[in-house]
Amino acid sequence: MASSTKILDPAFQGVGQRVGTEIWRIENFQPVPLPKSEHGKFYMGDTYIVLQTTSGKGGAYLYDIHFWIGKDTSQDEAGTAAIKTIELDAVLGGRAVQHRELQGHESDKFLSYFKPCIIPLEGGVASGFKKWEEEAFEIRLYVCRGKRVVRLKQVPFARSSLNHDDVFILDTENKIYQFNGANSNIQERAKALEVIQFLKDQYHEGKSEVAIVEDGKLQTESDSGEFWVIFGGYAPIGKKAASEDDITLETTPGKLYSISDGQVTPVEGALSKSILENNRFYLLDCGAEVVVWFGRVTQVEDRKAASQAAEEFIVNQKKPKSTRITRVMQGYEPHSFKSNFDSWPMGGTTPGAEDGRGKVAALLKQQGVGAKGVPKGAPVIEDIPPLLETGGKVEVWCINGSAKTPITKEDAGKFYSGDCYIVLYTYHSSDRKEDYYLSIWVGKDSIQDDQMMATRLTNTMTNSLKGRPVQGRIIQGKEPPQFIALFQPMVVLKGGISSGYKKFIADKGVPDDTYTADGVALIRISGTSLHDNKTIQVDPVATSLSSNDCFLLQTGSSLFTWHGNQSTIEQQQLAAKVAELLKPGVAVKLAKEGTENSSFWFALGGKQSYTSKKGAQEIIRDAHLYTFSFNKGKFEVSEVYNFSQDDLLTEDILILDTHAEVFVWVGQSVDPKEKQKAFEIGQKYIEMASALEGLSPNVPLYKVTEGNEPCFFTTFFSWDPTKATVHGNSFEKKVQWLFGIHASENHDKSKSNGSSQGGPTQRASALAALSSAFNPSSATKTATAKPSLSGQGSQRAAAVAALSNVLTAEKKKRSPDTSPPQSSRNSVSEVSTSGEEHLNPFSPASDDVICARGKNGVKMSYLVLLLVACFFTAYSDLKVNILCLFADELKSENASEVEESQEIEVKESVEEAESISETNGEDSGASQEAQENEIGEGSIFTYDQLKTKSTNPASGIDLKRREAYLSDEEFQSVMGMPKEAFYVQPRWKQDMQKKKVDLF
Repeated sequence: MASSTKILDPAFQGVGQRVGTEIWRIENFQPVPLPKSEHGKFYMGDTYIVLQTTSGKGGAYLYDIHFWIGKDTSQDEAGTAAIKTIELDAVLGGRAVQHRELQGHESDKFLSYFKPCIIPLEGGVASGFKKWEEEAFEIRLYVCRGKRVVRLKQVPFARSSLNHDDVFILDTENKIYQFNGANSNIQERAKALEVIQFLKDQYHEGKSEVAIVEDGKLQTESDSGEFWVIFGGYAPIGKKAASEDDITLETTPGKLYSISDGQVTPVEGALSKSILENNRFYLLDCGAEVVVWFGRVTQVEDRKAASQAAEEFIVNQKKPKSTRITRVMQGYEPHSFKSNFDSWPMGGTTPGAEDGRGKVAALLKQQGVGAKGVPKGAPVIEDIPPLLETGGKVEVWCINGSAKTPITKEDAGKFYSGDCYIVLYTYHSSDRKEDYYLSIWVGKDSIQDDQMMATRLTNTMTNSLKGRPVQGRIIQGKEPPQFIALFQPMVVLKGGISSGYKKFIADKGVPDDTYTADGVALIRISGTSLHDNKTIQVDPVATSLSSNDCFLLQTGSSLFTWHGNQSTIEQQQLAAKVAELLKPGVAVKLAKEGTENSSFWFALGGKQSYTSKKGAQEIIRDAHLYTFSFNKGKFEVSEVYNFSQDDLLTEDILILDTHAEVFVWVGQSVDPKEKQKAFEIGQKYIEMASALEGLSPNVPLYKVTEGNEPCFFTTFFSWDPTKATVHGNSFEKKVQWLFGIHASENHDKSKSNGSSQGGPTQRASALAALSSAFNPSSATKTATAKPSLSGQGSQRAAAVAALSNVLTAEKKKRSPDTSPPQSSRNSVSEVSTSGEEHLNPFSPASDDVICARGKNGVKMSYLVLLLVACFFTAYSDLKVNILCLFADELKSENASEVEESQEIEVKESVEEAESISETNGEDSGASQEAQENEIGEGSIFTYDQLKTKSTNPASGIDLKRREAYLSDEEFQSVMGMPKEAFYVQPRWKQDMQKKKVDLF
């Protein structure tokens, strides 16, 4: 460490003095700081160093250093980044955890700094790259993976890149499409929407349209048709091809090695903290990750050599190149490292850590940099933590055998250490009808039977309230502010009043020291306010006193209040309230420290010395969010870094550890059986964190259900209450929240890939492509860029080719003896590249199919023409002459070569189709007219009567068609369009518009 000043790179001067992200790019083997505007952009030909500084509420800065290696970067630049990372860590006092990040295999922690994603860009500083903004727009196709942090990868823009298992984003100049594979993960679909919003804001000035295309489902015909036309027409997509990105490295039990002179040697025996010597290096192989441990007194140059040994270890062990490398300093080991050891004794801060902090401060001072941000000694404590809304109703019950006995209003706030209680607080927050806070309070001397009965009865109460209450478990001595604030005031007394406790002490033969109103009792008031009230009965002896607190001394009918010289006014006021709770109306005698009379000391058994030292305050730490799993019966957690409200996915159970409290958050879509295990999961986490992180085993534990989050939970998020009111799965919630459109989700995950390519849905998509290609009247849609297609004619040709392939495939399925048709991919690529409207021929005509064949080899079944004509009559926004356009597509470039008789036959077929279309159109119109006539005259109501929240609602109406009862004039005024235009829209669009005007 003494050489820190010598190795300090000018680029690292003053680093780590503010919370946030600092980034350097390696240019000519030197770190060059990147401006904020360039953060999140990583070029594949470059290497970067990323410093993330976070601050705990206790004041200590924490550091993570990542060096990111692009897939096209040189080995020399990658090596430079690794060395510079160690030098940067030395500047920070050796307190940083260092991570190697390979492009495409980045850690969740690294990706969390750049939510929703990073987009690796082509080129690098050495190649004179152009910024994305400077380039001409290019259509890009991405595959999007990840439930909480997104790994976005650009793939070739081709239909062959699509599959049924992943989520894809197609970014065109005027529209962004999300394609959801039929077997893709719901939560990955939701995260992909965040990426779309990011692309829209960053690269489209927030103006691009967004469309969602469901694999195997026709969600919105025009969007699906546009999507497939961009790819040259619809055709079945293949199965997902295996790739290196799909390999998930397995985490294995840690195996320890020592590193000496570049040699890696196994360490035998069970793993314990005592093995690690402060002047040596060790390597912990965890399968998916290799961790290099530096002793605190090791030298910087030796650390570089140890890091190189880890790189060689991965090569020699033939591990995948995606294996993560992490480097940690003694005293700053993360939880993931500690959890591999059988024992990790908790202790104070290591001398090395303090030594490192001091040297950092001295080094910064030497550089002329202020030491602001160097860890402070005193924790920062908020004056008023988030509390529940006041004015609610408090109900308290004491567990008594197999029942709960209600506590009177006058005695609410008195808790006995030998008993268990149930506390229900009913209150109102926001616009909700009622909210509930339901907790059990467990006295430190209570019996196990009472504790189990309290849990059972609380679960019953929770179920009766439809699972809405925030359910808590509070253990004596660890009461959180929101619990204490319910009582004015709260005091914990000795003994117990329940039958279970009385029987227990009788069986044990111990004296009953339960508080009584006429006995001798000493009560200590050490809290500073009504939400930080530590009022408890202590032994009635002088040694229990403290100059920092206030005390109440009860001796029969007399009551003294004793004010320590260092006590606060708030404590003194609180002491008066406690006196009124215990002995209402009794006169209190004041005894300030140093002015006590003999009767005061006599009641305490004589005057003795007592403490004047303040008790140690608990360090307040940052909150952490975790997911969990059971790996071979072992409970394991994974951190959700830089968490936000969006990480609370409705299908999951998550753990929020604030150090003062532990919350188990349960999503609405979690299996009911799993929901019942919330407290069991929370208890397993507490046991693990108690052993590894020093968490109190008696920390308050809460179960919080989605949609019922209390203020003391939401305070750890940038909370938007409107997000909690959206219903559906993760994807549906995100669609409605970001884009305000309805999303339906295919929950049938058992469908095979083959079935998902079924004829009807393929035909629907192909016909949808025809709809888009032949319908230039879609004026409401912005024209989407269509690559490799020469004009509308080519688009039509591609769509016709797609339909041709689908119908051919269906015919083949009915005729298994015929030879398989030509690959649809080949036929479409021919259209895409040449721009000629050449179609794959149908299979040879049978007796029941009449074909028109031209000299150029193109032939089309009249039956196909009739099917297409009948199909398109269902679309009110398409003209019947679509078949005339269809017929035009069958003409070759040399129209003179087409026989006149063939043209006549085709036109006759078209005319026949038009006749059918007109007949169907009349029927459709008649049906619509009949539907409107159902309302009849005299069934017109005003808008105020038809609203869902009307104070004078109309009766006898179809509640699903409220809008139909409006007059034509009021319909136009309310909906902004005539009825005819409204009813030709898709149903989901109608519903969304009705929701906006309160008619749904």
